[in-house]
Amino acid sequence: MTIDPVLLHKYNVPVPRYTSYPTVPCWNDHIDASRWTSLFQQQFSEQNRRKGISLYLHLPFCESLCTYCGCNKKITTNHSVENEYLQAIITEWSLYRQLMTEAPVIREMHLGGGTPTFFSPRNLEKLINAITKDAIVHPDHEFSIEGHPNNTTKEHMETLYQHGFRRISFGVQDNDPTVQRIINRIQPFENVQRVTEQARAIGFTAVNFDLIYGLPLQTCSSIEKSILQSLQLKPDRVAFYSYAHVPWTSRGQRLFDENDLPGAELKMELYQTGRKLFVDHGYTDIGMDHFALPGDALHTAWQQGTLHRNFMGYTTQHSGLLLGLGVSAISDAGIAFAQNHKTLHDYYKCLTSPNPILPSEGVGRYAGSDSHPSLIFPVTKGYFLTGEDEAFRSYILDVICRGKTTFQADHLPVLRQYTFPELALLETDQLITWNEKELQVTDKGRHFLRNICKAFDMHLLRRQANAEKPLYSKAI
Repeated sequence: MTIDPVLLHKYNVPVPRYTSYPTVPCWNDHIDASRWTSLFQQQFSEQNRRKGISLYLHLPFCESLCTYCGCNKKITTNHSVENEYLQAIITEWSLYRQLMTEAPVIREMHLGGGTPTFFSPRNLEKLINAITKDAIVHPDHEFSIEGHPNNTTKEHMETLYQHGFRRISFGVQDNDPTVQRIINRIQPFENVQRVTEQARAIGFTAVNFDLIYGLPLQTCSSIEKSILQSLQLKPDRVAFYSYAHVPWTSRGQRLFDENDLPGAELKMELYQTGRKLFVDHGYTDIGMDHFALPGDALHTAWQQGTLHRNFMGYTTQHSGLLLGLGVSAISDAGIAFAQNHKTLHDYYKCLTSPNPILPSEGVGRYAGSDSHPSLIFPVTKGYFLTGEDEAFRSYILDVICRGKTTFQADHLPVLRQYTFPELALLETDQLITWNEKELQVTDKGRHFLRNICKAFDMHLLRRQANAEKPLYSKAI
């Protein structure tokens, strides 16, 4: 299906990516850590045996700065930082283990960054062993890692494979040398080919590529060549992300001459070019920038209506409890979110408290042994969901993952005030069909999921009603 350029223009407005609801800008700058840890313990008791838990481990170090990147990262070539950081994560994990009344059932583990393959294979093994010690790895687990083609070695992948990892995602971004130079991501295609072939030879069942459109100096011909080159390697899944230019939060982006960025018209052409190439090569547009080949687990979950979405993006797992470990990592307990400190200094400070204190003397503290003085859970920011938040989060997840939702009668007053007027406009453009009982996303509407989700974002709609400043990047 060709997407109408007029619709692309109309719906290219600032909206969230909905990896959470409420979205991060709505969260409180400070969190009651005692309430968080109590709620975590409660949710663990309810979810662990039934569904297991998911883990996200944030490994922030990179040897060089990719200027497009908006992630929390630390640039260094000093690999001596590895041991201190890994010990901090292991210490944080030990704090959460104190809250667990039984062995955790690990359903999902993802190592993200930064550059996880900055760490040596030996140190990654040390980390994984520490996490899985005295834990139960679920028979249907999914372990995955993000790898940089330049520094991911065969030894990295062999070590990960031996510890249950079967999915690896490589940050390709763009193969064009001109684009690579301006974003400071010099990465020969031969390296992408090498690691892809090695991963498959070792036994990885899924190799994913991340590609970006909207980067400086990209053209339709250059992105076409880059994508076709990547598709020669037949990645099982592709995340085709829109570059979000937010130099006010990502200082590296200030190095760009904004005249080198594609304008709105060209950026839409870049998206259309990429999407057509993926579809023409047999990929299914799962939605929200994700494409998958038939047979990939994501494609199967999409067909069966079992997709889930969290801070790691689309996933086939839905454990009900996602624990984020590491600097800036985010946890999702279903009815609450918590984010760790964003700086290494503050993160380390919480986990290496020099002065023993009693648990009652501070929120979120854990009385350690004589060899480990009292430590502080490193959470700093978060949000506890209201009943309305939980309900509308469910609607948003239904739209993103299943393309349909059913309305609850007791929500109708709020739906009529805020949501239904939005739905009427979306229906005019044939993006949805709906009545006061249910909503169905059309084939055309699947390309505008973020815009449809906005109709259920009470925080955003109320901000707009008060004419407040937008907080998000545009949808296209």
